[in-house]
Amino acid sequence: MKIKRALKNLIWPVMILSIAACVKSEKYDIVPHLEFRQFSKNLMQQGDNQQDSVMMTLFFTDGDGDFGEDVNSSKANVIIKDLRTGEVFRQYKAPFVPLEGTGNGISGTINIKIFTTCCIYDQSTGIPPCEKTDLFPQNELPLEVYITDRAGNESNHVTTDILLLKCN
Repeated sequence: MKIKRALKNLIWPVMILSIAACVKSEKYDIVPHLEFRQFSKNLMQQGDNQQDSVMMTLFFTDGDGDFGEDVNSSKANVIIKDLRTGEVFRQYKAPFVPLEGTGNGISGTINIKIFTTCCIYDQSTGIPPCEKTDLFPQNELPLEVYITDRAGNESNHVTTDILLLKCN
């Protein structure tokens, strides 16, 4: 039962991860470049993985056009870190982005559904993570995102706007 739930939790974000890419005549660096664009909202209720969510929009460029799924690898290529802990928050495998036209460079928008997480409190409070409390009604959730292409080039790391978690 736990395996089914874990698979379900992994499949939804991957299915929701969408990329709209198009070839540009502009010359891009072969190292992918990433920009944070927006969140669909800035407040989520803390809780387990599927209690609440927000859509994150990113923009990317890749000069040699090799961003997207590598069919020979199961490695994730969109990595999101929780800056409260420094740990990887979520990882996704973007779908294959085919090269079109005569140019090799690609650019596009990445939309990712981010599911909620727990509020984290200073250890000195003695309040465990995910505990509902009126002492700290909100918790800031800063995220860092980067992508890698099939050649292993890692993009710049971007810090998103702050998401707020409602803790009570």
